[in-house]
Amino acid sequence: MPAWLEAGAWGLLAGSALVLGAAIAWWVRVPRQVVAAIMAFGAGVLISALAFELVAEAERTGGLLPTAVGFLAGAGAYVLANVALDRHGARHRKRSGGHQPGPREQKGSGIAIAVGSLLDGIPESVVLGVSLLHGGTVGLAVLAAIAISNVPEGLSSAAGMKRAGRGPGYVFGVWGGIAAASGVAALLGYLTLESASPATIAVITAVAAGAILAMIADTMIPEAFERTHVLTGLITTVGFLAAFTIERLGH
Repeated sequence: MPAWLEAGAWGLLAGSALVLGAAIAWWVRVPRQVVAAIMAFGAGVLISALAFELVAEAERTGGLLPTAVGFLAGAGAYVLANVALDRHGARHRKRSGGHQPGPREQKGSGIAIAVGSLLDGIPESVVLGVSLLHGGTVGLAVLAAIAISNVPEGLSSAAGMKRAGRGPGYVFGVWGGIAAASGVAALLGYLTLESASPATIAVITAVAAGAILAMIADTMIPEAFERTHVLTGLITTVGFLAAFTIERLGH
């Protein structure tokens, strides 16, 4: 299989975990405390992966300063885009409760939620595509982190969409579209950076890592804390340790 096609396949696979989470939320009544606990676990897994796989690798190949600049730029870009989307009804797009506005409550909120969810997933997909450059392989820890975190993201957000009165066509259209877009983003990440220098790839990786960390702090942890409260830190720590263990055993 050509490397660019493999990149797209990995991105699609990771994005499909969102559809799986949405399907669980649509047909199974999952207690909100369970959703929150899985969300906290997924946040810990992602934090571990971006710390030990993404940022560490970016610093090793591109240097500390470019990595730091890229990391801050990624977080800043995510926050700015998130602020704009918040104003149109996407603030609570990952909430499982009655936080999301319905189509009658705020016009355009459906599009904003869809775009916001896409914004959350693109950096992860680009990372998967970039990891295959120059004969590389997709890191097991990174892939596991994205997949594990995507299931509760899709579950929680789809539950919120359902409570807001959105139909199955909208819910599965959003998550199916984002899964497909994840595959395309990974594929394009590979093709557009195929001839890029290691320093450039390091900066792009750091940008994606910064955006992922901002997403975790802005959307995943608040949803988890709302239901798990004082246990959030412990569950997140367990997720972090699980991903760290996977990463170390993979060496």
